[in-house]
Amino acid sequence: MECNNPLVHKNGEEAIEMAAKEVTKYYTSPECKYESENKNNVRQSSRPRTGSLITIINIIIWVIFIKKAETTINSTTTTYGATSTETAMLTTSTTETAILTISTNFHTTTMNVSKFNAWEKNAIIVAGGNGQGQELNQLGWPIGIFINKKKTVFIADDYNHRIVEWKYNAKEGQIIAGGNGKGNRMDQLNEPADVIVDQQNHSIIIADCKNRRVIQWLDQTQQILIKNIDCRGLTIDKNGFLYVSDCIENEVRRWKMGEYNNEGIVVAGGNGNGNQLNQFNCPTFIFVDEDQSVYVSDKDNHRVMKWRKDAKEGIVVAGGNGQGKKFNQFSYPQGVIVDDLGQIYVADMWNHRVMRWCEGKEEGEIIVGGNGQGNQFNQLNFPKGLSFDDEGNLYVADYSNYRIQKFEIIL
Repeated sequence: MECNNPLVHKNGEEAIEMAAKEVTKYYTSPECKYESENKNNVRQSSRPRTGSLITIINIIIWVIFIKKAETTINSTTTTYGATSTETAMLTTSTTETAILTISTNFHTTTMNVSKFNAWEKNAIIVAGGNGQGQELNQLGWPIGIFINKKKTVFIADDYNHRIVEWKYNAKEGQIIAGGNGKGNRMDQLNEPADVIVDQQNHSIIIADCKNRRVIQWLDQTQQILIKNIDCRGLTIDKNGFLYVSDCIENEVRRWKMGEYNNEGIVVAGGNGNGNQLNQFNCPTFIFVDEDQSVYVSDKDNHRVMKWRKDAKEGIVVAGGNGQGKKFNQFSYPQGVIVDDLGQIYVADMWNHRVMRWCEGKEEGEIIVGGNGQGNQFNQLNFPKGLSFDDEGNLYVADYSNYRIQKFEIIL
């Protein structure tokens, strides 16, 4: 961090007063040593007065910073398997910010995030919304979703037994896997629960739930990767390991990409059905962070668990206080995403809301939904899959409204 780039996030008279108080404080340390941030995130350092001219210059600098009240941040986004690196410039005036890197389903999303971020309460329908059906402009109980850099939405269209690709601003989707009726042929699916896209070869990896298999589609060619698994959630970490949750075996297993002729490694659960810290009761959606910690929606225990790498048991990081609608409870949680600030986003299915929890906190907060079950733009109807795009907009698979909702971030 450079000495001449302090963050000042004050407005009006309070900012002017602060500038006046700081007029004789300057930066002296060659190492640019900053003192602790105060509650308003103003970083300060001091030096002795050196003259009226410098004082005047300093006042001007402070006023400029107060007037602009913003900072420019360089961020780098790297997608696993890609050969190029993109650099983006982000401008923010929000306090206590960080660069959010979300590796959701083989897709690395970088955006600016703050613990104070908020989203519009009324959503925009980006897919479906034309009632339950199998036409190309309809969905039939969507579950897992994946968003790529072009804001194309890939949807596990559960009851239509297909994967639909819905391009940005399109009026209808395209079937890219399944869509040949319910069945167990290689060209068929049976209630797919989740989908991810391999950004390296553009193949589609599907949790073909009722066929008890994980299957890969590439240019209409299919390959079964994993058999005999009650797969509900999929994700891939930065090292290319594939993680799959198994609702019947109550565990999460990991495979190295391309090496599926083994049973994989149990990385969470695997100790039978139950509510102990080493158990699950129907794990569904999963998320893996940079440290290979696994976050699991432990659906029927109404909690989200975190299993650190090589741990023998997990810790409860959200919910875990029984089924309910209080801020410290869930009712059958589904989609889960974690940002770099440790904030956990959860689709609270039967409460028709999306919650945000900070790890270690007793309660979460509602960020969208929570207005009762319904089909209005500020309502959800059994939300399931979650995803962010690279602008920080939140996408929700609005299961029983047969649509994908986009809640735009408020900057």
